[in-house]
Amino acid sequence: MAIHNEIGKQGELLAYTFLQKKGYKIVEQNWRFKRAEIDLIAMDRKTLVFVEVKTRSREDYGTPESFVDAKKEALLLDAANAYMQQIDFDWAIRFDIIAVSLKKQHVIIEHFEDAFFPTWDEY
Repeated sequence: MAIHNEIGKQGELLAYTFLQKKGYKIVEQNWRFKRAEIDLIAMDRKTLVFVEVKTRSREDYGTPESFVDAKKEALLLDAANAYMQQIDFDWAIRFDIIAVSLKKQHVIIEHFEDAFFPTWDEY
C-alpha cells in the first residue's frame, strides 16, 4: 500500500474514534457509489452526517480541509443522494469535514460541522 494510502487510513481511524467519543453512531465506513466514496456516515442524534476525512502529514500545499473542492463536494452529494435513496432516508442531513494533521510528535484533529451544503438543483 502506498504511503499516502496508509496516512489516509490512519486519519480515517482517528476520525472514526474521534466521532465515537463525541457520541456519534457510525453507520457506514468507506461507502462507495460509482466514483465517489464517503469516508464515514454517522448519526448525530437525529441527523445523518456524511463525513469527508482529509489527512496530511505536511501542509506544504495547504491544510487538509482545503482539499475538499467543488468537484469533491459534487461527488459526495451524488453518493449521499444514492445512499439516502437506498435507505429511504428523508430527514435532516449534514456534510462535515474532519481534517487530520499528523505532526511528528502529535496529531491535530479539526471537525468542521456543516462544512458545505451542496445545492440539490439536479435532483
